[in-house]
Amino acid sequence: MMFPVAILAGGLATRLRPMTEDIPKALIEVAGKPFIEHQLELLQQYGCQRVVLCVGFLGEMIEAALGNGQRWGMDISYVYDGKSLLGTGGALLKAMPFLGEKFFVLYGDSYLDCDYLAIEKAFVDSGKLGLMTVFRNKNQWDGSNILFRDKRILRYDKQSPTSDMEYIDYGLGVLSSKVLEAYPLETVIDLANIYQDLVARDELAGLEVDQRFYEVGSPAGLDEMKQYFSMKEKLV
Repeated sequence: MMFPVAILAGGLATRLRPMTEDIPKALIEVAGKPFIEHQLELLQQYGCQRVVLCVGFLGEMIEAALGNGQRWGMDISYVYDGKSLLGTGGALLKAMPFLGEKFFVLYGDSYLDCDYLAIEKAFVDSGKLGLMTVFRNKNQWDGSNILFRDKRILRYDKQSPTSDMEYIDYGLGVLSSKVLEAYPLETVIDLANIYQDLVARDELAGLEVDQRFYEVGSPAGLDEMKQYFSMKEKLV
């Protein structure tokens, strides 16, 4: 059985305003349906049975649209940030009771057509507390932020990337719950900081994927995503 998947869908989506003033990014229509339904259908292909949605801004609309996940043969739970945003890492901390000992972490604006079961196996085989998928981006679709050599993540920095960083955080990770136990509940923290802590302890495995990522976090990304699905429909 595939590990549970935490989807981080609580952001304000400011780059997509005014489109996202009245609708969460997850519900933006792409190829005739809300974007998050494409994510769920992809996870369904790999036998995913449990999804935990970490939501915040307009999260009630996402819950109303998806329900309990029965349409996809899944069990979907919802964890709300509350009155203040907790950050992507803080949202995961709040979701811990629903995630179990090992779980995937997927950004809510990413469409990642990769082999989730192979990634799960790579995490188990690594013996590390976490695994991050990486893509050799070379600043092509977004700013590269990872120094990855000899199958190891040597440095990860989204805020101050250096010229020797050719890889990017692909948007999909796997974590052990032991990672989150090191942080107090209600900690406001970004997932990137948790990954950096793991890199410093040599507890973050890296796995390169060769299929490019798509995202709906920006107007340009949304346009590319729509083109991607339009091409897929023509090939069917």
